Amino acid sequence: MPRRPDPVPTGNAAAPPPVPRGVPAVVVFTRDLRVHDHPALVAGAAADGVVPLFVFDDAILGRRFARPNRVRYLLDALGALDTALADRGGRLVLRRGDWTHEVLDVARAVGAGTIHLSDDVTPYARRRIDALTAAGPDLRVVAHPGTTVVPPGTCTPAGGGAFQVFTPYYRRWLEVPRRPVLAPPRSLTVPDVAGVALPALADLVAGDPSPDLAPGGEPVARAALNRWVKAHLAEYGDRHDDLPGDATSRVSAALRFGCVSPAEVEHKLRHRPGAEPFVRQLCWRDFYAQVLAARPDAAWGDYRARGDEWNTGDAHFAAWCEGRTGYPVVDAGMRQLRQEGFMHNRARMIVASFLTKDLYIDWRRGAQHFLDWLVDGEIANNNLNWQWTAGTGTDTNPHRIFNPTVQGQRFDPQGDYVRRYVPELDTVAGRAVHEPWKLPAEVRAGLDYPEPVVDHRAAIADYKDRLAALSARRAR
Repeated sequence: MPRRPDPVPTGNAAAPPPVPRGVPAVVVFTRDLRVHDHPALVAGAAADGVVPLFVFDDAILGRRFARPNRVRYLLDALGALDTALADRGGRLVLRRGDWTHEVLDVARAVGAGTIHLSDDVTPYARRRIDALTAAGPDLRVVAHPGTTVVPPGTCTPAGGGAFQVFTPYYRRWLEVPRRPVLAPPRSLTVPDVAGVALPALADLVAGDPSPDLAPGGEPVARAALNRWVKAHLAEYGDRHDDLPGDATSRVSAALRFGCVSPAEVEHKLRHRPGAEPFVRQLCWRDFYAQVLAARPDAAWGDYRARGDEWNTGDAHFAAWCEGRTGYPVVDAGMRQLRQEGFMHNRARMIVASFLTKDLYIDWRRGAQHFLDWLVDGEIANNNLNWQWTAGTGTDTNPHRIFNPTVQGQRFDPQGDYVRRYVPELDTVAGRAVHEPWKLPAEVRAGLDYPEPVVDHRAAIADYKDRLAALSARRAR
């Protein structure tokens, strides 16, 4: 068995690991690109010198997961992090190459005794941490909390293991003692070690980012979150599904890259009026993290397999990807994704249901397309939410079906969201925009907009027949 990194106690028992005197440390940044409430950075700063390090991992850059939207946000966040470290007398050391090799090379170049980093739950992140830990006894690897409110494994059912149902997890999650929220280090001393300059986007990934991509970085994220809290937190519970008004926080990308600390956000908001629905969303994020920690195969495999024989045709999938399905609210969501690298959460549920129920296309194809474009794309939240919609996840409800027309009429009653992203329909007034197939023939003829790729009622009837056949097959 590989040697595991040293865990840091959490909750009321939190205590930093002992710091060897006269020996520097390395703090490896991953999905925690901030200085506020950063346990690994605080621990590293207590050493006699610390190297804040980020490694551009060639194994990630060479895969489809490295996409222009996320890499653009990453570069913004790294630039902001370097500035924040410089304000404290430090700097961010950048390397590129094999992640494990570069981290160990820096650690040995400065004679570090400890490598600090934030723990993570994705299978690839776990392999990287394990590789560091296996490098030898001369380097201590300490994995700190920092990417969730409550670390996976802290919140467990009475019988042990991991929670499979959200509601009991949420009740237990609310009771778990929180670790202290940490102030940034006041000063840093960085040993001399070689690094590379912050690269340009084109040096890392091919292609252009979405035209309306939001900027990244800790200062921008903290300011945006503070503005949202003042303007919308109290009404979030009532308005978070409002498509045109969009009272959502849009903090998901900042959480994904760790430009804000989920623990700090929860600490600041938990007891504020109207905060419970938003805090519950933070808990959903933790819930899926602990699911993936317990079941890493669920990253791309069905959590509960049904034996689906998904449709494999490319024409319907292409129409969905391009926002040309003929269902306006679906198309608006898919075009928002390409335009902004973001999609409203209600729209995400609508388009995911349409792909997996109306078109009966494998959720993995939809999850991958989301990861191609979403700035906030991360395996646990993205893929397990897709499984929730598809009916293969922890909450096995295959009959959770979103009627795209009804959803549009309910959450975009005047059609403003649709017209914002589907300009072909901007001359169609009011609720009529959700059913363009009912417009007079002469009006439809003037619209450069497709007919529905499937009839919703017939498609769902076929879907239910498939489910019944799967159920009968399993019962044999």
